[in-house]
Amino acid sequence: MTTELHIKNMVCPRCISTVHAILTDAGLQPQEVTLGHAVLDEATPADQAQLKPLLEAAGFELLQGRDEQLVDQVKLALADYLEHLRTARVPLTTSAFLAERFESSYAHLSKLFSRLVGITLEKYLIRLKIERVKELLSYGQLTLAEIAEELRYSSSQHLSTQFRQVTGQTVTEYRANPQRTSLDQIA
Repeated sequence: MTTELHIKNMVCPRCISTVHAILTDAGLQPQEVTLGHAVLDEATPADQAQLKPLLEAAGFELLQGRDEQLVDQVKLALADYLEHLRTARVPLTTSAFLAERFESSYAHLSKLFSRLVGITLEKYLIRLKIERVKELLSYGQLTLAEIAEELRYSSSQHLSTQFRQVTGQTVTEYRANPQRTSLDQIA
């Protein structure tokens, strides 16, 4: 029987490598490590009390309850949703995307998310989109209009307005002093 761990704040391939190294250094044999999830070999049962401080020192957190695990999976799904917006000819709405992904009602996911995270799914998605805008701005390859189109904003003006509401800066001010927020700190 394998041991499954659910780990919060894993947001990139580097996180996967870091968690894999932490588990290996702790004498565990990870069979698979993916965003938010690790499967350990049955021969090496995990002492979660020992593992917890090691993960926390690297900015990760073991998720204990089903609800916390689901919320973390929703956050990862919302990051996938941004890619869906970019690539789908006719993208799904956020509610349809999440309901399909989790085979659960959007209302349930939204209430749970708000209760545990402290903000609505919609506000979280807006903040996530703004972080993506910051990333695209830092590359300097796309115009603001192209970024707005990629993220399915109705116009570059709408994007600019939302950017200022979330960051307190105009896009021009941000370009002069770029500061990004880590995805695990969005809330």
